[in-house]
Amino acid sequence: MTYLSAALFIIGTELTRGVIADKHCQLLSSQLTQLGYRVDRMVLVPDDGTIAEVLEDCIAHCDVVLLTGGLGPTSDDMTRSIVASLAKVPLVRDKQTFELLYQRIGERIWGANEQQTMIPEGFEAIPNPFGTAAGFRGFIPSGNRHIACVAMPGPPREMDPMFFDEVLPWLAQLIGHDDFSRSEYSTFLIPEAKLEELCKSVTFNGLTWGTRFQDLKISLYLNGGDSEERTVMADHLRSLVGPSLVIDGDVMPSDLLTDLLLERNETISCAESCTSGFIAKLLTDKRGSSAWFYGGVVTYANEAKREFLGVSELTLDTHGAVSEACVREMAKGVLDRSKTDWSIAVSGIAGPDGGSKEKPIGTVWFGFAGKNRPTEAVCVHLSTWGRESVRRKASVVALILASRYIKGDCLLDTVDKWQYI
Repeated sequence: MTYLSAALFIIGTELTRGVIADKHCQLLSSQLTQLGYRVDRMVLVPDDGTIAEVLEDCIAHCDVVLLTGGLGPTSDDMTRSIVASLAKVPLVRDKQTFELLYQRIGERIWGANEQQTMIPEGFEAIPNPFGTAAGFRGFIPSGNRHIACVAMPGPPREMDPMFFDEVLPWLAQLIGHDDFSRSEYSTFLIPEAKLEELCKSVTFNGLTWGTRFQDLKISLYLNGGDSEERTVMADHLRSLVGPSLVIDGDVMPSDLLTDLLLERNETISCAESCTSGFIAKLLTDKRGSSAWFYGGVVTYANEAKREFLGVSELTLDTHGAVSEACVREMAKGVLDRSKTDWSIAVSGIAGPDGGSKEKPIGTVWFGFAGKNRPTEAVCVHLSTWGRESVRRKASVVALILASRYIKGDCLLDTVDKWQYI
C-alpha cells in the first residue's frame, strides 16, 4: 500500500474552548509535507468521545492518521479505547510500558495511571520519557487497506520529541524511502525568523528545511538531496553565522562543554552575576555532573564579588562590575579558590533597568581562566526580549565560549562572526 494522504486530530477540550492555543497542526503538517505526504484534514475535537465518528470517516479516505491528546489517566481520555474499537481489537497492557511507569511512580500506578499502560492489541507502544502516557502506533484495517495510525500525548514537551525521534522516521519508511533523506543540526542564539531567512538564502537543488523550537536551541532539519549536499548547505549557513552556532546532530549547549571536559578528564567552576546561577544549573542537569563541575558562586552585589572572589575595590570603582577587568578577576578568583582546571565568569546588564549609552541592556562580559592558560575576556551585546531572555542567552554564550576557550580558539574571532544574536 502506498501512503500519501494524512489526517491530523488534535484532541483537547481546552483547545476547543480557546483556553489554550493549538501548537501541533503547523508543526506536524509542515513535517509531513516535507516527507511527501498530503495533509487533507486537520481537526480539533474536545475530550468527549465525538472523535469516533470523525475518525471513522477519515479512515475511509486517508492513509495516515495522527492523533495527539486524550492519553491521560482521566475518564475523558478516550483515545485508546476509540482506536481499539475502530481496529476491532481489545486494549491490552503493554508489559514494557507498565514496568517503566512502575519504576517511576511505584504503587501509585494502580488506579487511573494503570490505563496509561494499555494499548490496542497488535499496536506498538512508543516510550515517553517526559510524561506518564506512552504513545502507540499500528494499523487499522479498512477494506483492503491498512491505515497507519499513531497516537501521541498532547503536551508539546512530550509530543515533540516523540514525533521527531520515533514517529517521523517511521512515517518516512511507510512511503517507501530506502534512505531517510534528512540531516539534523542544532542551532544556538539565532532567532527562528532569521534562521528561516538564512536557510532561504543558502538552499540549492531543491533542498528543504524544517525547524523545531526548543529550550535553549532550535533544531534544524535539512531534507532532500544526498548527505553531501545537505552538508554543503549547512556549511553555507555556518559561513553566515559562525561555525560555533550550527552543530551537527541533536546537541544541547551544555553538551559542547561537558562532553569536552569528560573527554579531557577536567573540571570547571563558575562565578555568575547576571545569569544568577543558570550556568551552574545547566552544567548539573546531566547525571554524574560532579565528574566535571566543582561548583559555582553567584556574586550579584559588588560586595559579594569582593568578599567571595577577591575582585578589587579599585577595579569596581574604576571600571564597574560589568567590565573586562571585573570578569577577569572573577574568573581568576573562582579558579584559585576551587582549584579546578577551568573557570567561567559572567557579569552583565539583564535589565529592564541599569543600562546606559555606553553599556546598554544586553551588554554582557564573559571571563575565562585556566590553570595553564592566560585569562581571557570578551564582551557580547545580546538582543533582549526581557530580563529572562538576556540571562538565558548569556548562559548559552558562556557554555559555547568556554568550550572554545578550552580548545584554544580565539574568542574575539568567534564572537566577531555572530551577527544575529
